Amino acid sequence: MNEIKTFLIDNLSGFSLKAIPGFIFSFIVCAVLSFILGKVYAKFGNSLSNRKAFARNFIVLAITTMFIISVVKSSLALSLGLVGALSIVRFRSAIKEPEELTYLFLTIAIGLGCGAGLAVLTVIAFIGFVLVIWFVNKSQKSIESQSLYLTVSSTQPQAVSLAAIVELLKKYCSGIKLKRTDETPASVEASFFVEFDDFEKLEAAKGAIKNIHPSVSISFMDNTRDI
Repeated sequence: MNEIKTFLIDNLSGFSLKAIPGFIFSFIVCAVLSFILGKVYAKFGNSLSNRKAFARNFIVLAITTMFIISVVKSSLALSLGLVGALSIVRFRSAIKEPEELTYLFLTIAIGLGCGAGLAVLTVIAFIGFVLVIWFVNKSQKSIESQSLYLTVSSTQPQAVSLAAIVELLKKYCSGIKLKRTDETPASVEASFFVEFDDFEKLEAAKGAIKNIHPSVSISFMDNTRDI
């Protein structure tokens, strides 16, 4: 019995039962906020990777960060031990877009705030983050829904000129950028990155380009992957 008592004392030193309700509250807030952040990322993110799959990591990362901060915040020795451990362990993840790193920092910030016992302040800051993300998204054009890769090709290079294609696109596109052009005696091909305000203008541009010459063929490709 003495051994059990000693074991419990050693493991519960610095721990108070009064802290349990606060810990549970912070845990729930942390999980809910990170879940909502995942939904925000899946909806408003512009990353080419699978956003829904990436967002599933937010809850675990936030809760883990919160637990670590909850454990080490009351002990200088544990804090120094954490610094030493992190200097040895190297985390590697396939970050393809700066946006992904930004959302990971937000997730860690949620865990830090809740772990430090500042759940209410974290909620207020999180609401501000979401409002900023929403405002920025609404004030900019949606690249995912309006931007496309356009390829125009023809087996009659004498009858189809790059200048004529560009002039037509300028009439219907809100943005146009030439990415590549290939011309041979037997064919011509040009690739563009184009932006349309609506589907009607896309259809009008497609019809106008086809009217240049019967040999013209065109293809549109979405510049993002399915989420």
